[in-house]
Amino acid sequence: MTQTIAPRVRTLVLLLLGAACALLAGAGPASAHAAVTGSDPGQGAVVQEAPARISLTFSEQVALSDDSLRVLDPDGKRVDTAEPSNVSGTTYAVPLKPGLPDGTYTVAYQVVSADSHPVAGAYTFSIGAPSKTSATVSQQATDDGVVGWLYGFGRYMSYAGFIVMAGGAAFVLACWRRGSGVRPVQRFVVSGWLALTGATLALLLLRGAYTGSGKVSDIFDLSLLGQVLETKTGAALVSRLLLLAAAALFISVLFGAYDKREDAQEKRDLTFGLAVGGVVVAAGLAASWAMSEHASVGLQAGISMPVDVVHLLAVAAWLGGLGALLVALYRAPADAPVDATAVHRFSRLAFGSVLALIATGTYQSWRQLGSWSAFTDTRYGQLLLAKIALVVVLVGVAWISRRWTGRLVEAVPASAEREMARVGAGAEASGDTEADASADARTSTDTDNDTDADTDTDTDAQPDSEPADAERAAQLARQRAARDTARQKQLRDADPNRFGLRRSVLAEAGIAVVLLAVTTVLTQTEPGRTEQEAKAAASSSASASADAGASGALTLNMPFDTGGEDGKGIVTIDLDPARVGDNEMHVYVERPNGRAFDIPEVKVDFTLKAKDIGPLPVVPDHIATGHWSANGVQIPMAGDWQVDVTVRTSDIDEVTVSKNAQIG
Repeated sequence: MTQTIAPRVRTLVLLLLGAACALLAGAGPASAHAAVTGSDPGQGAVVQEAPARISLTFSEQVALSDDSLRVLDPDGKRVDTAEPSNVSGTTYAVPLKPGLPDGTYTVAYQVVSADSHPVAGAYTFSIGAPSKTSATVSQQATDDGVVGWLYGFGRYMSYAGFIVMAGGAAFVLACWRRGSGVRPVQRFVVSGWLALTGATLALLLLRGAYTGSGKVSDIFDLSLLGQVLETKTGAALVSRLLLLAAAALFISVLFGAYDKREDAQEKRDLTFGLAVGGVVVAAGLAASWAMSEHASVGLQAGISMPVDVVHLLAVAAWLGGLGALLVALYRAPADAPVDATAVHRFSRLAFGSVLALIATGTYQSWRQLGSWSAFTDTRYGQLLLAKIALVVVLVGVAWISRRWTGRLVEAVPASAEREMARVGAGAEASGDTEADASADARTSTDTDNDTDADTDTDTDAQPDSEPADAERAAQLARQRAARDTARQKQLRDADPNRFGLRRSVLAEAGIAVVLLAVTTVLTQTEPGRTEQEAKAAASSSASASADAGASGALTLNMPFDTGGEDGKGIVTIDLDPARVGDNEMHVYVERPNGRAFDIPEVKVDFTLKAKDIGPLPVVPDHIATGHWSANGVQIPMAGDWQVDVTVRTSDIDEVTVSKNAQIG
């Protein structure tokens, strides 16, 4: 029965890889990680006078190109007059032609978020009154289509390559040092290095098309490659390639000089040196992801990046070591099988990795979601739930593997001992029989030679029997070695504990492949916190437009999150009549559930960037729970004012949120 396992392993792994690819292909376009949280004019707004510029506010910093912001008139012609620019914080604007006629205008944007993902979209506003428009904007994002699929697959292969290379090397050094001389294990680790190197080069070539046009023909555009190298993501990919050169040196020593070293003290010293160097290189490779993706932006980035490095290293040690153990269990030579001690060491290594994953994963989940409702209300949360479920199943199967490991460590079964004794006795008997047969053959040959010599005394030549005897002895030795190896393999495979461990580890590896695919899709999905903020901003923008249209007063709703305990809420600014001169301002602070609550401090600043006016500070008086007010707020000039609200929820937790508004 065990003889059919190896083909099944290959078939199952191929099927799981196919399922993972299908999951990546069916994941749909990857959502952006920066979201539009405000715009001026707002989506669907109708303004009476043509604005001088269009501005968009994102949830994080974005990278711009010449065509990042485009404004099209009802005939589809561009009416923006210059390159877009950053006007303040996360707000970006593009100037428009003066005296634009009435009608419906289309605003299209295409930028790259701070965590390396493309962001694209479009909306309309109207001057005077809505009209028909012939402006068309492609609904396919640049991260969709063939280029997007290739880029997603490249990300998957880069993660898989890193896990196989780093985890496989860690398994050899920490758990099974004899594995440094086992060819299947060597090929396993080297294949990880090749996969990561190839995927990194592919991502460098794909990056320009992925964040730009999305066309396959732009993949080999060297001008785009030059632009990519100037970005944070391009620098991270180049750094990864340089670290892979160091990793190649590490692998050559591990499977070369280290395996051949015989002196115990020298080998211990080399083990220590390789361990330190390997951790440094692996941490550097993990940092190439942490410094350019999710962990590098948002709340507590200084803490999040090292946490993300630890998370990736723990994943590699667990899943990569699991793959190396699977290879060792199925492909290690019969005369040098992976022993119970190595399996037990890996069990402890995996347990420590799981603890690290729980701690770092909990922190990152809080950071990316921000609320319990985001688990079910956002796509990121739903994918995270699927990942957690897979991890729970994987830990359950690992617990079964741990039980088999314990049985292996206890003792060799008595039946196996008897079989070993029988194999040894059979080998000795076979060797004695073959030796007797060889001796008889030599005696017979000598007798024949003597007879021939007596019969024909004139013949000086005699048959040279020694080479024949040596060849025959070598052949018998090879047969005995092959037979002993086959018997050892049969004995090893017949061990029920080892067979059970093989099956459970194979199941773990299969789940790990799917888990890695889900994780790859998760890294390309908009975090739940950002998605909810964007929804809240869109809702407040619509509410503000409706309120302004009804009464002439200005109402701005701005979600905030200081990152501390009880640090989330919505601050609302009411400015009446929102014109030049004296205005009455009310500030309301509410929890996400709509209930009012007090915070230590609220400050408001008004800035008119176009005229270099401000910031004009306003410190409102506390009136009631969650309510502050200020009279006589002076607005000296009409224009597009930036309203900054600083919210402090504790002695150390503070955040400033901004929104632009037309006042006067």
